[in-house]
Amino acid sequence: MSLAHSNQAESLRLAYDTFLQQNPKARIRTAAQALQTSEMELVAAGAGGLQSRRLQGAVQDLVKELGTLGRVMALSRNDWVVHERHGAYENIRVTQSMGIVLGPDIDLRIFFNQWASAWAVNDQGRQSLQFFDGSGTAIHKVFCTEETDLVAYQAFIEKYTDPDPAWPNVHPLPQEKTTQDHVDAAELRQRWLAMTDTHQFHGLLQDFNLSRMTALQHAGPDLAQPVDNNTIESMLNAVVEQQIPFMCFVGNSGIVQIHSGVIDRVLRTGPWFNVLDPVFNLHLDTTAITDTWLVNRPTSDGWITSLECYAANGELITQFFGARKPGIPELSTWRQLLSSYALEPLAA
Repeated sequence: MSLAHSNQAESLRLAYDTFLQQNPKARIRTAAQALQTSEMELVAAGAGGLQSRRLQGAVQDLVKELGTLGRVMALSRNDWVVHERHGAYENIRVTQSMGIVLGPDIDLRIFFNQWASAWAVNDQGRQSLQFFDGSGTAIHKVFCTEETDLVAYQAFIEKYTDPDPAWPNVHPLPQEKTTQDHVDAAELRQRWLAMTDTHQFHGLLQDFNLSRMTALQHAGPDLAQPVDNNTIESMLNAVVEQQIPFMCFVGNSGIVQIHSGVIDRVLRTGPWFNVLDPVFNLHLDTTAITDTWLVNRPTSDGWITSLECYAANGELITQFFGARKPGIPELSTWRQLLSSYALEPLAA
């Protein structure tokens, strides 16, 4: 049974159509924000002529079966950047709270406690699976492509379609815990210098109850230093010219999506700086970047450098590392490139 016949759906479709008449190029996420509703509710309503089915079952079970679809396009985003990667879901590992996809193309870290609902969407023939958090904000989307096994896709949605869906409930997400601004810089540096893996950085923030920005501001310039906000664009142009393989991380509360490899084509269109490769697209609103940091972390494989950009609210927009696997030192070409942006010498 479709949810599109409910009173809520009819009202939302009318409001969405009116909004699109005045903003014909607006994305559904933008429309939802303008209409003070959620993207998930617009999907449920069939806004803009799309058709949707609510899926039932544990989201962990749905993710386990994404590999049956063959090659697709995986999309994860936050308010400021969109990360799109073509490939197949391979080497999927799932627990109750966490998930990992470790394929050569699609590389994900999943935090299931934020995943609240799943939908199959047909938007004018473009078919996708879409996952939302409790506020109705999109966490992750899986789009069919010309290489997708559509028979398997159809079997997937038939298996999981909810035969009697209720109108979805949305609720504000809990506010993140307040972090402290005061920090013992000497102790922070000591802990930072003792790291043996980049993943230990998250634990360091938790132990000190610090935001990422506060930690960067107190670590010292040899470990973290601000650079010009245009550095991201300069870096992306440089990795194209020098064909440096790198890693691009984009995340939200429920997922981190990673691209690894070289890129060949970048293009600016208005406020957006874009990577436009056949298997990897990135769309970054550079006007949203208020802070850019060059970050230097010690590991058992040597020093690892990253370039990270932040929004006005202090949230991480995206971060870039040189392409590498555990046990392998950082690429010298990546280290040299990022070191060239440093205003003060990095610890080495």
